[in-house]
Amino acid sequence: MAVAADSGVESDVVLYMSDRPDRDTLQGIVERLEDPVENLVRKDSQFAKLGLDADDYVDNPEAVVDVLLEYPRLLQRPVLVRGDRAIIGRPLGEMKAKDRLAEFLS
Repeated sequence: MAVAADSGVESDVVLYMSDRPDRDTLQGIVERLEDPVENLVRKDSQFAKLGLDADDYVDNPEAVVDVLLEYPRLLQRPVLVRGDRAIIGRPLGEMKAKDRLAEFLS
């Protein structure tokens, strides 16, 4: 979020565990998301422990929203929303996160 501040872009930080996004909020993010929808779900040790299958979320917005409502800790973050666009603020391929955020904010 330092990139946003350095660019003079105001932003709101949502503490997703204490202020959990509801179905409408998650669907709004999914509809604007420029990344593959399955990337919103963290594939970490908790994901594995729950016995979830990554293939279930590929091109499946409804399944992504459902799993994030049930297990909000699986939400990949940060998620940036600006107007009708949303991205996950993580590196993408060769692009570093900082460069990706700067491009999104420009």
